[in-house]
Amino acid sequence: MDRWQTWAVVGLLAAGLIAIGLFSGRFVQYLTMRVMLLGIFAMGYNLLLGRTGLLSFGHGAFYAAGAYGLGLLQKYQITTDPILGILGGLVLAAILALIIGFFCVRHTAIYFAMLTLAFGMMVFSLIWNLREVTGGDDGLIGLARSPIDLGFFRLPIAKDAQFYFLVLACFALVVFVISRIRSAPFGLVLAGIRENEQRTKFAGVSVKNYRLAVFVISALFAALAGSLHTLLESNTDVNWAHWGHSAEPVLVSLIGGLQTFTGPLVGSAVFIVLREIIERFTQQWMLGFGIILLFVIMGFRGGVMGGLEGYLARRRAQRAAGGDS
Repeated sequence: MDRWQTWAVVGLLAAGLIAIGLFSGRFVQYLTMRVMLLGIFAMGYNLLLGRTGLLSFGHGAFYAAGAYGLGLLQKYQITTDPILGILGGLVLAAILALIIGFFCVRHTAIYFAMLTLAFGMMVFSLIWNLREVTGGDDGLIGLARSPIDLGFFRLPIAKDAQFYFLVLACFALVVFVISRIRSAPFGLVLAGIRENEQRTKFAGVSVKNYRLAVFVISALFAALAGSLHTLLESNTDVNWAHWGHSAEPVLVSLIGGLQTFTGPLVGSAVFIVLREIIERFTQQWMLGFGIILLFVIMGFRGGVMGGLEGYLARRRAQRAAGGDS
């Protein structure tokens, strides 16, 4: 698309999301917030998988770190301010990612994936067994959405219609930041690592340091989604640290398009909406979703957005060939 077309699409999407917050019912707002939270999780994860080529099955641990970081700050009455709680979750996730990443980024391919899986399940087991601290399989419940203290006034977020705009603001910020990361020299080096690691090393780039950096950055986006999810549900869930939850951004990226910027966003919307529809007919939603996923992957090469981009490229080529003739 041309630049003006891109901005037109962005403007329409922004207007649509704002309109949902202002005029739609609670269920639509809740569903849209879930899409945005999964979008934050998936876009951050896609920096690691789609941009750098590293498959992680342990990102649920960082999602849970953001959730439990905020929840524990409230439980022990250190702070009830949502912004400080989110920052606490981000700090916890960053420390955890630095420790796990230090050991994992030394390896690639299946070894990296299995190490992240092992560390992720260690975090899951830790949360499950420290019942006195984390609540075990019950999680931390009854967490409040206290007003955001901005100094000169307090911004209430107790109602879903109010909290929606906090999620929307975080979502817009994440989309902007990730777009800048992808187009910056840092993002281009990550793409170089994915395409040819050895050549990137020969260029004098410390591949391990770049992998560790993107691993931590990706973990921070997962933690942001986890902390906002905690505020949305007013509780934490130990299953957010499970490897099954870590697989969600993988599925989302495959559906939307692994090598595209908007793929994780489109995939998030497809995943949440299809799951909601299928669950109305059967509790075995994964079976139905798996069948649909097969059709999407086999029918759309490169995911939904990858297939769309390929189609538009072919149309432009046909028009150019027709013009030349």
